[in-house]
Amino acid sequence: MHHSRTSHSALYAAPVLIAIFVAACSSGPRTTAEMRPPQLGVTHGMLPEIAEPIPGADEIAAEIRAVLDAQVADWNAGNIRGFMNGYSRSDSLRFISNGTMRTGWQNSLYAYVRNYPDQASMGTLSFEDLHVQVLSPDAALVFGRYRLVREDDEPLGLFSLIFVMEDDGWRIIHDHTSSSP
Repeated sequence: MHHSRTSHSALYAAPVLIAIFVAACSSGPRTTAEMRPPQLGVTHGMLPEIAEPIPGADEIAAEIRAVLDAQVADWNAGNIRGFMNGYSRSDSLRFISNGTMRTGWQNSLYAYVRNYPDQASMGTLSFEDLHVQVLSPDAALVFGRYRLVREDDEPLGLFSLIFVMEDDGWRIIHDHTSSSP
């Protein structure tokens, strides 16, 4: 799908550049040959096209959706550790929510266990309105809505995730989640 550039292009470029910067910083040391800037291509309609589409973008988006589907299944089974398999097991992981930032996989796991001590508090999770943007062969930006259905309430909100390809597959390295009032 081709999108024409609009006067809002500069507004959309910032998240792309941030995602590429974060992906580049989190991937460890690089050789000189690897330091070339990634090819910017965008799929699935959220940002204007900056370059040619990334080869394999549809397959990459499907792999990322599979990670998110597995997270939902693990959450709904009461398996927080399984849910956390979607995140990078790294100190570089950043999780921003409710005005606070946590860094590192272990800190994020502790926060989930503390905030969701049992199946009733976890409720039933669903992700809606998912948009996966493949930024490069090893980085993607995801936007969506979450909804928890619990006995006494139904919290919902928005999230943006940065995924990177790691040795063991696609993993989240940045999660910014906000809840709706």
